[in-house]
Amino acid sequence: MSVNETAGQKMAAEVGALLKARNALLWVVSSEEKRVERALISAAAAKGVDYPVRLWDCIKGVTDVSGKELPLGRQTQDLGQTLEIIDKSRERAAWILRDAHKWMDPMNLRALRNLAKSLPTFTRNEARAIIILSPSSDVPPELQDHAIVVKWELPDRAELGDIFDGLMRGVSPETAELVKQSNVREAAIEAAVGLSGEAASACFAKSLVTKQKIEPAIIAAEKKRVVKGKGLEWFEPDPRGLAAVGGLESIKEWLTRRREAFSQRARDFGLPLPKGLLAVGVPGCGKSLLCKAVAAAWGVPLLRADFGGAKSKWVGESEENIRKVFAVAEAVGNCVLWIDEIEKALGGATQGAADGGVSSDALGAFLSWMQDRKGSVFVIATANDVSALPPELLRKGRFDELFFVDLPTLSEREEILRVTLAKFGRLWGTGEKSEYINIPDVAAKCEGFTGAEVAEIVPDALFAAFADGERVLTTMDLVTSAATVTPLSKTAAEKITRLREWAKGRARRASLPETTESTNSGERSLDL
Repeated sequence: MSVNETAGQKMAAEVGALLKARNALLWVVSSEEKRVERALISAAAAKGVDYPVRLWDCIKGVTDVSGKELPLGRQTQDLGQTLEIIDKSRERAAWILRDAHKWMDPMNLRALRNLAKSLPTFTRNEARAIIILSPSSDVPPELQDHAIVVKWELPDRAELGDIFDGLMRGVSPETAELVKQSNVREAAIEAAVGLSGEAASACFAKSLVTKQKIEPAIIAAEKKRVVKGKGLEWFEPDPRGLAAVGGLESIKEWLTRRREAFSQRARDFGLPLPKGLLAVGVPGCGKSLLCKAVAAAWGVPLLRADFGGAKSKWVGESEENIRKVFAVAEAVGNCVLWIDEIEKALGGATQGAADGGVSSDALGAFLSWMQDRKGSVFVIATANDVSALPPELLRKGRFDELFFVDLPTLSEREEILRVTLAKFGRLWGTGEKSEYINIPDVAAKCEGFTGAEVAEIVPDALFAAFADGERVLTTMDLVTSAATVTPLSKTAAEKITRLREWAKGRARRASLPETTESTNSGERSLDL
């Protein structure tokens, strides 16, 4: 792709080359019908290709590129009859069939197979090509050896810039001048990355209508709404960044070193793009909080993948939906993709056909993407039950690193208390309602607690202080609150022991080494 060539132009050139090579059946995957059709028409008209274009759908029948019905002897809305027309015609043409996948009965499949074999044998003047434009890449097995699948990319920044500039040509000179003076073009384009061409155009237009200018914040808000409907949730990162995470210094240091790894300086230095990490460990010990914190620390969007919402009962559809999730994430650009409790989404792949192969489809799509992707999406996957993870997921090379997150050590519990007290404005020396709190003493009383359990005693103690005359928070309030907690290390002692045994020699510790400390779940060695 040349420096100035957009993603759409690159895709059009690819289709043009396929048509020029006399490929008779193309399956173009995209939900952006208008944008893709324009590019396909351009590709068919390119020098050396020279295909007049005919379009078909089940409502309008056969039309030319302007939408005018063509005098074909009989106007048809039936796909089978249209395929018969293509077969009998001797007119050179490229036929774009909209949503033809919905009408693939055995008769039409047979007709398409026959055409795929016969069309390449005709002379150049009688050459015909069929382009099926569909939002689904689920090609029927009868056509898989005949159809070339082209997955149309979402618009890149250059193409979004063209859309932006085209919209500006339609506004008043006064509005155009205001937009130019505000110098928001690049910010608006950046905010629209990850949207379809039509969605981006609608966002730009909505901003102009509501604000009489391009407002990147409006575009970003609309983008969140659109992305949410595509198997992704747009999460707000924790504004405190990595400071929000008490402890886990080893994993925080590892992440800090990779902050600039997506920069051009890193590319020039020869660094590979980081893929991400898998954090396995005890529930409630900061894995999810880490995802929200690193996105804020890096200043990038945080997207959470909803694999459960992407699953379908239909064979192959789950895989396709998950691929779309990854495509949208890649189009967003630099971002953190959070896959929470990945064992629940992919664990069924280890159970044979227990779920009809749906989890196996999802696992295959995920592994293929992790292996081959070239974008700047950083994946953080979390798991509580490592026994449910498919072995393929743990192979070196899928993720950059595998971390084990254990119960917090004494020093980490102290740090969690500091972070939580600061969050509630009750850290010693930070205000009039603060009072000296013996954090080491409180942390010692929280032996065997998860990070979430340690953090939760602070608001619980605040309720007690509020009920007792709205007085200041004391060490005794926190100790009393801690005494009411039955920690996970007692209720799930066997599970935690199994996790620790698994982690020995397999995973890198997320915490810095500390002297051996007894916990309510038994002795643990920190030297894994």
